Amino acid sequence: MAENQELRIPGDSRSVARAAVRMALSLSREEERQLKAELSPDVRCAAVDCGGEFISSVTRIVERAVAGATHEALMQIVSKATGLNIGGKIGIARAGDHIVVAVFFGIGLLHLNEVAIALGHRVV
Repeated sequence: MAENQELRIPGDSRSVARAAVRMALSLSREEERQLKAELSPDVRCAAVDCGGEFISSVTRIVERAVAGATHEALMQIVSKATGLNIGGKIGIARAGDHIVVAVFFGIGLLHLNEVAIALGHRVV
């Protein structure tokens, strides 16, 4: 095997993280369906749109997603998002023992947005 080639093992943490990020970055439901079909049966994944005022949204987001990994991802953006509105998508992927939650949000007011992406990983 060449030095530059990466050994891809279905279900390793990097592959699962990549799938979650791709789900969070997907632009439409059709793109999500295509990605799910491409990744199955090795990786199970889902995505959901979400938004609102950050502090009030955190509880709902954590309750509806994988608590530990989602909390970890949200804590990575809390300093940017506190007191502001968020809008974006959460991508979740699982394969083997690995579960990853990726969040991709626009943060701010009106058109003055920052963009943030964060990732949380857990081994189940």
